[in-house]
Amino acid sequence: MSTYRFALLVLVVGVVGIQWLGTAPAAVVLSTPASPARGPSVNGRRGVYLTAYAASQIRLLEETLDQLVRYNLNTVVVDVKNNHGEVCYASEVPLAQEVGAVKPLLDLGALVRAGHARGVYVIARQVVFYDPHLARRLGLASAPWVLPTVEVATSYNLALAAEVARAGFDEIQFDYIRFPDDGPIGPDYSARCQAVEAFLARAREHLSLPISVDVYGRVTFPWNARRIDPIGQHLEGIAQWVDAVSPMVYPSHYVEQAFKDDPYRTVLQATRDAVGRASITVRPYLQAFDMAIPHGMTLPAYIAAQIRAVEDAGADGYLFWNPRSDYTALWQALAQRPR
Repeated sequence: MSTYRFALLVLVVGVVGIQWLGTAPAAVVLSTPASPARGPSVNGRRGVYLTAYAASQIRLLEETLDQLVRYNLNTVVVDVKNNHGEVCYASEVPLAQEVGAVKPLLDLGALVRAGHARGVYVIARQVVFYDPHLARRLGLASAPWVLPTVEVATSYNLALAAEVARAGFDEIQFDYIRFPDDGPIGPDYSARCQAVEAFLARAREHLSLPISVDVYGRVTFPWNARRIDPIGQHLEGIAQWVDAVSPMVYPSHYVEQAFKDDPYRTVLQATRDAVGRASITVRPYLQAFDMAIPHGMTLPAYIAAQIRAVEDAGADGYLFWNPRSDYTALWQALAQRPR
């Protein structure tokens, strides 16, 4: 979900994409969903993302946690498996060791305890189907992707998720829970959507903690209900199996200049669309990095505009993304807001 990979997100669909609205979504061939663990714990979560490298620096971690408390935020998201395919703790899952993915940066128990000691909700972020280590080991033509249709990939990620859950995290957040963006928007991609949802159904069955997912910002657009996106992310289908969804609505990543220039309007529209379609908690990822900031606007002001937008749109919390885990501008923006 880094700013670099996301920049070519093809939110090209923008305003034009809205014209696809009107056709009912295709049926999903899956069993009736079990009731997800939709307890109150997922509600009202506001916080930031840290890389495993950042979280492994004790001083930086503690400073971030203290700042969260100071500014009335309550959540931290930390990588447990990143988009390099690295498993960022001392995993005992055999396949993680066999493919050379284990990079034990984190003591998961200590991380969770540090958050909980301050009353902070701790989310484990697990990158799923973008996995250079596993793709190389399996000799897949799709490398660095391992597709949701590859049983080894799904079983491997479920084993890691179960291991992470035992460490005491409050929630697990799946990212790259999709196919590669390798086709045009428009054809019927129901089979891809069903494969993504089948993985989430298995996760729901095997995990007792809340589950959330990151999705492309364009998934909020109404045409997404038709299952015509090659990445296989269908908002209503995903919502059957998880507790919260985080659309990545970074204004800088839209193609239309009008969206780049108006962070409030962009985040407001995307979030309203998601809230209107999803039956679960909508908790957008917002932009806390310096990219395509409108002329004359500071990054703290840009951040403040996004917060106003998600609040006005009725979102249930928000998370901020900075690929360097640098939230100086966020703290400045929050310092200027009424408590």
